[in-house]
Amino acid sequence: MIKMNDIVLKPITEATYLTVENAWRYRAILRYFYEQHERIRQFLFPDEIYHFLKQYEAFRGYTMEMLQTDLDQLVKWKNLMARQETGRVRTIEEFKKKRFRYQCSPYTVEIERMVKSLENMGGSFGGSLEKTLFDRLYESINKIHEVIFKDNLDALPLDELFRNWEDVFDYYKKMVQNSADYIAYVSSENVEEKMQTESFLIYKDSFAEYLRDFIISLQKTSLHIELQLKEISDEDLNRYIEKIVEYQKRIPRLEEVAITTDELVVKWLDSWNSMKEWFLGIDGETSELHQLQEKTNETIRKLTRFAQRLGEKYQNLRSRKKDYLHLAAWFAELDSLEEAHKLSSAVFGVFHTKHIYAEEKTTEDIYKDVWEEAPTVLTIKPKIRQYREKTKPSSLTDHKLEKEMVLNEYLNQKEAEENQIFRYIQDHKIIFGNLPLIDKSVRKILLQWLTKALSTKNQTTKVEIGKRIKVRKINDELITLQSTDGELVMPNFEIQILEGE
Repeated sequence: MIKMNDIVLKPITEATYLTVENAWRYRAILRYFYEQHERIRQFLFPDEIYHFLKQYEAFRGYTMEMLQTDLDQLVKWKNLMARQETGRVRTIEEFKKKRFRYQCSPYTVEIERMVKSLENMGGSFGGSLEKTLFDRLYESINKIHEVIFKDNLDALPLDELFRNWEDVFDYYKKMVQNSADYIAYVSSENVEEKMQTESFLIYKDSFAEYLRDFIISLQKTSLHIELQLKEISDEDLNRYIEKIVEYQKRIPRLEEVAITTDELVVKWLDSWNSMKEWFLGIDGETSELHQLQEKTNETIRKLTRFAQRLGEKYQNLRSRKKDYLHLAAWFAELDSLEEAHKLSSAVFGVFHTKHIYAEEKTTEDIYKDVWEEAPTVLTIKPKIRQYREKTKPSSLTDHKLEKEMVLNEYLNQKEAEENQIFRYIQDHKIIFGNLPLIDKSVRKILLQWLTKALSTKNQTTKVEIGKRIKVRKINDELITLQSTDGELVMPNFEIQILEGE
């Protein structure tokens, strides 16, 4: 359930200046305030603002009295904060005039920052599919994972813990927003229309390669991220978040912070669980990660379909009508039949005759002419898609014996592999770190079991030998698995053969 409070339900008066009658005046004033704020100039005087506005044609009839009225209105809307200036006062009359300087409010700064971002965005979605973001996110999550499992929370500085936490959500936010915007861009009506034009063929390969690289990086890194998220429990995460809250509480602030420590812990824990659900899903539902993968694959398929249709259009729908009409106009403009014959010989002559491949010469006599050769019959087959060469119906051949031989060979091979695996089971367990030199087929089967079990919620699955297995990582140390075709450096996992299964 979404929680509502008074702040959420309260109208934002600071945004009023964007839609009122004189919005163009208010927007110009506040845009100048925002740009000066970005240059770390916080306080501005009216005469400086007036001098800036008078540079533009739209403000030729603008007076200082109108500016003062606009500034007063922006103060009422809480866009500006007025502060009386007494440092430059020389006379009592100047003091009575209440000379003010103005500062842009935090709300207004963020509103202008958003509006400027919207102006740069244009009418289409932006975004990108940055494959490196997955790697950066994994590295950031891995830092938190290492700190928790090494029980190193008290040894590291609080600012380092907070920086790791911020990196995780910065990369996560960029990844989600950029990928969602880019998929929306590719799926937009405007882009789909461009994909159906001839110019799309130039960009087809680069589009497809860009999407495939993203998919490969996603598949390679996402599994590692999922494993890390599964291993970090809520209890361990609470301890980490408490350190982050402690760091935030140490930042000096003059105003009282309304949110309590418990509320901050719940807030950060909710953010982590949202990211976890994005990767892993919730209650058996498809995860957002899986949906992103499917949408990207669908986009690749769509690119391929558009390219195929364009190719078929050029292949099958090409017309010579315009060429023949142009040629007919040439003949119509001629004055004599002789000129027509010359044009005909130039257009329809045998200057570019296509030669038909024939059988090799039957004699080695170099003085024998071609017309002295015996005639041969050559069948020319049409080079069109619709043509299919006629074939004579043949009788069906029974391959039952060959199939049985292949099946028996396969079953014998599987039985031999299973017998090899049973040799390495000790006390209903297979510990990768204790394995000797094994055959490459055994290594392949064990890694398949490992991958299949790790992809389930409780790391349990049923394998080909008819047994259920459970997988767990013994420790964080890396071991070297030796097989007949090489070595594999990997974490030390244990496969437990569940009894009674």
